[in-house]
Amino acid sequence: MAVYTEVSDEELEAFVAQYDIARVVSCKGIAEGIENSNYLLQTETGNYILTLYEKRVEPADLPFFLGLMEHLAAQGVPCPTPLQGRDGKALRQVAGRPAAIVSFLNGVWPRRSRPNQCGQLGDAVAGLHIAGSDFTLTRPNALSVNAWRPLFESCAGRADEVEPGLADEISAELEVLERDWPQDLPAGVIHADLFPDNVFFLADHLSGLIDFYFACNDSFAYELAILLNAWCFEPDGQFNITKARLMLAAYRRRRPFSEAELKALPLLARGAALRFLLTRLYDWLNHVEGAFVKPKDPLEYLQKLRFHQSVRSPAAYGLDWRPWAI
Repeated sequence: MAVYTEVSDEELEAFVAQYDIARVVSCKGIAEGIENSNYLLQTETGNYILTLYEKRVEPADLPFFLGLMEHLAAQGVPCPTPLQGRDGKALRQVAGRPAAIVSFLNGVWPRRSRPNQCGQLGDAVAGLHIAGSDFTLTRPNALSVNAWRPLFESCAGRADEVEPGLADEISAELEVLERDWPQDLPAGVIHADLFPDNVFFLADHLSGLIDFYFACNDSFAYELAILLNAWCFEPDGQFNITKARLMLAAYRRRRPFSEAELKALPLLARGAALRFLLTRLYDWLNHVEGAFVKPKDPLEYLQKLRFHQSVRSPAAYGLDWRPWAI
């Protein structure tokens, strides 16, 4: 979350007046994040999050995102619920941007994940996947394997400024992933961006999943590959197999894996690592001096990619992958 667009007092009052949430008490910008402008909005009826959708979000995708949150929340998934105005609409405009108000979730995100939190996350993500099975809207994953080469080509000429030989290393990995990327795995709605700052805990219990603005339709196992990258590496770059085992085991108890999903997991984890390496590389090379948000180090994901390249079976992630053990 971040603030890129300022909202005047007059614009804010006129916007909030379209909802049955009484008058504004305060509205403070939230500094974290990279995609949209977010405010903590307090009115006489409680706390909410006001989000203004910036240029990196396609307006045509917003009905999917807001509809998905509403659908999941109705089925008990702990996520924000979009508020509807008196006209029955959740999506409208303020300060020249598409905007929505969603419910506020209590909790804080973990600066360093703990094993028990990884287990809770695995259970919650399985619940998300199950709850989304009857959501009728669809959205392709705009950052899946077919998008990685164009993204790489947009910054390949400068990649070696970040790490000598990086361009050749990425190019070779792309060839493998494009050739071997798994097809026809069990699929449905996934969050696709469940990093620690998008997961809240309250008194060490998972209280919410937020920021659904990369959500899409893709394989469930690809979501797990993202989680392995985002949650199971320590600050020194070492892979924590205990965190991985607890997360995957909790997921598996609620939604069992197929053998094909388990076999595909190492390659999917490589793909997830490359996806975040590429987006970070692009942002690193195209960072505007003085911008609000500092770009994240792409080399963190190069190190993770190299780990996954060394994996020879899903056992490296802490699970017995033999068919009779599934």
